Amino acid sequence: MLDAIRWDSDLIRRYDLAGPRYTSYPTAVQFHSQVGSFDLFHALRDSRKALRPLSLYVHVPFCANICYYCACNKVITKDRGRALPYLQRLEQEIQLIACHLDPAQKVEQLHFGGGTPTFLSHDELRQLMAHLRKHFNLLDDDSGDYGIEIDPREADWSTMGLLRELGFNRVSIGLQDLDPAVQRAVNRLQSLEETRAVIDAARTLQFRSINIDLIYGLPKQTPDNFARTVEEVISLQPDRLSVFNYAHLPERFMPQRRINTSELPSPAQKLEMFQRTTEQLIAAGYRYIGMDHFALPDDELAIAQEEETLQRNFQGYTTHGHCDLIGLGVSAISQIGDLYCQNSSDLNEYQNSLAAAQLATSRGLVCNADDRLRRAVIQQLICNFSLDFAEIEQQFNIDFQGYFGALWPQLQGMANDGLITLERDCIMILPAGRLLVRSVCMVFDAYLEQQNRQRFSRVI
Repeated sequence: MLDAIRWDSDLIRRYDLAGPRYTSYPTAVQFHSQVGSFDLFHALRDSRKALRPLSLYVHVPFCANICYYCACNKVITKDRGRALPYLQRLEQEIQLIACHLDPAQKVEQLHFGGGTPTFLSHDELRQLMAHLRKHFNLLDDDSGDYGIEIDPREADWSTMGLLRELGFNRVSIGLQDLDPAVQRAVNRLQSLEETRAVIDAARTLQFRSINIDLIYGLPKQTPDNFARTVEEVISLQPDRLSVFNYAHLPERFMPQRRINTSELPSPAQKLEMFQRTTEQLIAAGYRYIGMDHFALPDDELAIAQEEETLQRNFQGYTTHGHCDLIGLGVSAISQIGDLYCQNSSDLNEYQNSLAAAQLATSRGLVCNADDRLRRAVIQQLICNFSLDFAEIEQQFNIDFQGYFGALWPQLQGMANDGLITLERDCIMILPAGRLLVRSVCMVFDAYLEQQNRQRFSRVI
């Protein structure tokens, strides 16, 4: 079974290194300032010619309260009026991008992230969605995957009703941990009742899918109290769960400096938390999709993995990797054909660029032939837990073992250790290697040796 995983503490200790999450290859660390709006316009033209379907990501950076663990691009403010100038520039960006695309290009996937998208008022959400519908070909038959991130402290039944009315059919709920002591330590007080109310509303209003985010490794967490959180979350029966490893990087993310490092669990405790969580979820019927993600067997992610159509992009695991991804808003990333590009992460720079009728593209890269090849290899490994050499050879006109000959000793070592089987025609990730699939992908990463590993979280 695809969800069969085996916990091998010795292997985990040896291979639990810091490395990329591979929402792209090359990763965003490789982006550079030589890529700008001209490259984006060129890629949009190619997308228009090919009439490729679209996935839209809209970044709403505002939060009313700061969560100390957060590493997202956000603006903390109680002033709801700050959203207005941002929305004006966002609408300009939508217009500028859309005029380079064809109205026949359907938006199969839409995701609002942040920040807290429901920081926006009901009128602002209505206006933003109306603007998107005016300029993009959004589906009206509820067949698209239209999701939004929800903070239950910022949403109620009327909010959920509005979101359903606007066309959203998926919600991702930030929960992180239910223990009050942990919540106080990270400045996110959120009751189980608040979370359950939003989930009840979503089910009653027939949202198609509910995801819950958890984080292990936060201050004051213990294996026992986190297991109780997981137990409560299982009782809520979300369709998907994301169980993230907290990466404490206070030198990069200022809010994390408010966390008392003496209260953080030890690496051994973190491993125990993830092991127990994995066992709890699998016992409850969830499948391990990979990279901290779990889903019920009838969920689209689980079905796509069975059918080997699962893909991965900046949205995470997705069934819409064939779409061109267009990022809108401050810090948003686009992936259009072989182009990756990112808007400025500075709110003022973003708004000033658009005020001058210029796109806010600040950096990116264009994939070369080697990037495309390695991207396909990593994609197969991280999504399917297997790699068919013949498929890659046919697609890229190479001899696989000849091209990657220098990597063979590393791969053979992983095979000897029981992470993978290495055959003449394929690699299979074994049950003991599935939790460590990032480590296998890292073997094929041509850029990793040049990078500072401290920029990345650990595999587990």
